[in-house]
Amino acid sequence: MSEDTATAATPETGDASTTPPGAVTPPAAEGAVGTTEAAGSAGGRAAVADIEEAMKDVVDPELGINVVDLGLVYGVHVDDQNVATLDMTLTSAACPLTDVIEDQARQALTTGPGGGLVDDIRINWVWLPPWGPDKITDEGRDQLRSLGFNV
Repeated sequence: MSEDTATAATPETGDASTTPPGAVTPPAAEGAVGTTEAAGSAGGRAAVADIEEAMKDVVDPELGINVVDLGLVYGVHVDDQNVATLDMTLTSAACPLTDVIEDQARQALTTGPGGGLVDDIRINWVWLPPWGPDKITDEGRDQLRSLGFNV
């Protein structure tokens, strides 16, 4: 999250200190920072919020609910090479579908217009803290209820 803070401060502190009073910063200069961040593999680092949003396209094959709303994504980090490391868990350590989830995550984050949000991904499967229904978002609970689950 500190990456986002530093990025957000850049447009305000970048050229403003060297621009004479009353001068207008060209729109291209202001847009360049945001475009680099959003483009991911186009030269900048992907924003954590964008990665979390894209991970909503990754669906648990057994439940049919995305892994974010199920509370399976514990953390996201993007390094200087624009490689995302996802701390994730599963509803069960014995889940045979980790390969399916990994493939979906790679597809969601590394492909698409402009080559995707990140250049590559790593998934760090973690078991502590253990997953429980308390990790499901309100949106995920609504989706599960619509499927007949009592959550």
